[in-house]
Amino acid sequence: MALSHPSLLSTCSVYRLNPILFSRWRRGIQSSPWNFNRLRPRLFAVAASENGVFTSPETAKSFDFTSEERIYNWWESQGYFKPSFVRGGDPFVVPMPPPNVTGSLHMGHAMFVTLEDIMVRYHRMKGRPTLWIPGTDHAGIATQLVVERMLASEGIKRAELSRDEFTRRVWEWKEKYGGAITNQVRRLGASCDWTREHFTLDEQLSRAVVEAFIRLHDKGLIYQGSYMVNWSPSLQTAVSDLEVEYSEEPGTLYYFKYRIAGGSRSDYLTIATTRPETLFGDTAIAVHPEDDRYSKYVGGQAIVPMTFGRHVPIISDRYVDKEFGTGVLKISPGHDHNDYLLARKLGLPILNVMNKDGTLNEVAGLYCGLDRFEARKKLWSDLEETGLAVKKEPYTLRVPRSQRGGEVIEPLVSKQWFVTMEPLAEKALKAVEEGKLAILPERFEKIYYHWLSNIKDWCISRQLWWGHRIPVWYIEGRDSEEEYIVARSSEEALRKARQKYGEGVEIHQDPDVLDTWFSSALWPFSTLGWPDVSAEDFRRFYPTTVLETGHDILFFWVARMVMMGIEFTGTVPFSNIYLHGLIRDSQGRKMSKTLGNVIDPLDTIKEFGTDALRFTISLGTAGQDLNLSTERLTSNKAFTNKLWNAGKFILQNLPCQSESSAWENILAYKFDTEESLLKLPLPECWVVSKLHGLIDNVTSSYDKFFFGDVGREIYDFFWGDFADWYIEASKARLYHSEGHSVASAARAVLLYVFQNILKMLHPFMPFVTEELWQALPQRKEALIVSPWPETSLPRHASSIKKFENVQSLIRAIRNARAEYSVEPAKRISASIVASIEVLQYISMEKEVLALLSKLDLQNVHFTDSPPGDAKQSVHLVAGEGLEAYLPLSDMVDISAEVHRLSKRLCKMQSEYDALVARLSSPKFVEKAPEEVVRGVREKAAEAEEKITLTKNRLDFLESTVLVAE
Repeated sequence: MALSHPSLLSTCSVYRLNPILFSRWRRGIQSSPWNFNRLRPRLFAVAASENGVFTSPETAKSFDFTSEERIYNWWESQGYFKPSFVRGGDPFVVPMPPPNVTGSLHMGHAMFVTLEDIMVRYHRMKGRPTLWIPGTDHAGIATQLVVERMLASEGIKRAELSRDEFTRRVWEWKEKYGGAITNQVRRLGASCDWTREHFTLDEQLSRAVVEAFIRLHDKGLIYQGSYMVNWSPSLQTAVSDLEVEYSEEPGTLYYFKYRIAGGSRSDYLTIATTRPETLFGDTAIAVHPEDDRYSKYVGGQAIVPMTFGRHVPIISDRYVDKEFGTGVLKISPGHDHNDYLLARKLGLPILNVMNKDGTLNEVAGLYCGLDRFEARKKLWSDLEETGLAVKKEPYTLRVPRSQRGGEVIEPLVSKQWFVTMEPLAEKALKAVEEGKLAILPERFEKIYYHWLSNIKDWCISRQLWWGHRIPVWYIEGRDSEEEYIVARSSEEALRKARQKYGEGVEIHQDPDVLDTWFSSALWPFSTLGWPDVSAEDFRRFYPTTVLETGHDILFFWVARMVMMGIEFTGTVPFSNIYLHGLIRDSQGRKMSKTLGNVIDPLDTIKEFGTDALRFTISLGTAGQDLNLSTERLTSNKAFTNKLWNAGKFILQNLPCQSESSAWENILAYKFDTEESLLKLPLPECWVVSKLHGLIDNVTSSYDKFFFGDVGREIYDFFWGDFADWYIEASKARLYHSEGHSVASAARAVLLYVFQNILKMLHPFMPFVTEELWQALPQRKEALIVSPWPETSLPRHASSIKKFENVQSLIRAIRNARAEYSVEPAKRISASIVASIEVLQYISMEKEVLALLSKLDLQNVHFTDSPPGDAKQSVHLVAGEGLEAYLPLSDMVDISAEVHRLSKRLCKMQSEYDALVARLSSPKFVEKAPEEVVRGVREKAAEAEEKITLTKNRLDFLESTVLVAE
């Protein structure tokens, strides 16, 4: 792999960075043993900024976050987000989970945008035609609520408007405010094809929704009936399970009596309930068949309180929990999900005592018209007055609340439209079993199986005005349950009605709309043109490749897409499901306004940059929740700066465009064969070998969706290997007077490694990597569409091992300097002892060793036996067969150090003796808290260890003085 010839290079500049700017050891480098070859600075800023979009590290101190939007707009203007078939390959397609049109950006959005963009950018660079389909959801309940509140602020109630007028106002709101969430998604760097953006209520998707309803109905899978649903009294609509949130709240358990019909005044059953107002809907009293306390009453009748003597049967069923309350259960099938199922099993009647607005109806008698909670208070008061109340006690309730309005949801039997799910679920289960659909992480397959194996019919109707109107028309004057027409339009419906009922027939459309999730279930194929299977996008891009979303909507959305995809297209809508977890605060708590721990992505971007945010939230494990902290964001902002500074260093050490011979030398280096690799000096061979290994590992992890592993591996290589080691080592080549070929090799390797780091990191941190890429001299195209690094390139294991030995030696010398508090600027002598074989390659890197260890270059000696002054030296073992001797006199003033350590030892000894004295006192050990005693013991042990180390150091120094004398 050869470096491309430079293009778009600038002229030279008179400015230059400090050549040691990026060295951790820069303060210790002295000029006397080094003859720096001060090349003129090489500014490529003109190339980077010639189009007014990009800035160069040479002219900017750090990456400017404000340039992110400018870079994004440039990408989009160049058409890079659209699929390209130039390089061939199978399409990679991701349908974006459509955020609600009412939404504003939160960390959940940031998570899915980041992960999906990582996938998309990676596969785009791999050369696959890549399509990421964006769009928004009409969010029936949420949007209607928002507009109703807006109208209320104007003094207008929805009921005062016609349906057409209200929907017109909603569309006006959508046109004005609906684009906010998509602009925020753009701010995160989402490289989706905005020319294919969809809205679930646009014409194409609406046509798909009607078609889906009709096809399901024609197959007998859609029916109308009265069943138990989650009812929102304030919204006046059924809501899905997803829109119900359960919260633990303090409540009350009420105990009162049901008298036994035909019995004495002492014959009664006491029941316990949290909702006494539902007693008007009781149709039975139940006890457990093995509960001997109540067996004599089974088969009899009980009198429902406050109902003027209405009787209900006393039955036995194992559904009853003997341990709850008194072991006697009131059965209210019209107002409890479990009671409803029991009533249907046993054939009990179902009574509804509640109006749609949450007030009690005529079944409640004297309580008719009261709000459910007001009725509860009045009923309890009346029960107390009549002597039927027994007691009430505090009880923790699991309260179902509306996700949208926060009100308590009422289980209610209501006439609705349903989809029969079992036959659809069977096919969706089979898809996973046969390996046609993979779920990542795999543990979520169990949840998928459990839900689909126990699936209930889906209530798809909503009593709203905003949404897809149910395509059903009723015949005026006839039973709506039996006499209705399903059609694609009102014109078709009227035509069908006239054919069946005559020309004078009148029809009206069902007022309800479809559940928002119904249209969302069609998203992967409706956005590509279905039901027109001949549409170009449908033929090219369906089925899609990956569906990425949060694990919390696996059943509510993902499983429904699978079922609908198989039903309508005959194949799974995507091959892979990737599920991410929640983003929590630094303490692992769920973010909420109540806790005040919500982190706003846009605020985070302003402070830390989009790249730092994306990198931080991408390092989690699939399906696992991620704790987000300011510390992590700060660390990854520093990573952005480190990348920028590395780019600055490299650019400042490249030759000018006019220095053609220098560029010829650099471009002559190739790195794609083992022979070319072995021609490199040791540090260069090491870093290129490590890079090639990284490319293989990272590519494999990308393909397996192990994005956290990808990010960590690139981070560790860049910071740990490239920046901390190779860039530092390269300075020995770049600033030494001899060996121009070695300097050329260093420049070639710096450029080669850095450009590949940018490529691998681009999917995670697109903005800073593109900015840096545009500043590099060899660029021919934008980084976003540049080819992915080649895999299976050569690696030289022996060179890796050899340089690791050099690293071990440098670390040992650095540690010794720190241990003896050698001044950073001071250069010391060293004797390196090893076998002839090891010395051969170690000695060739004398300049690197001296630079990174702060050694005096003129006094670094290589030998296969200990030096004569070994006893007056610090002896270091860097590895098997590799040692170093550092003359102590070079490192410290021995007499002064002996004096200092002796004084320190006396102080440490007195502190230790005080601790031992406390521990020797029975009063302290017996009376002091256990944690205090344990703390003193730990301090004593630590002090004893320090005393031992100090004594050993003193003994060594004193013996050195004696030997010297």
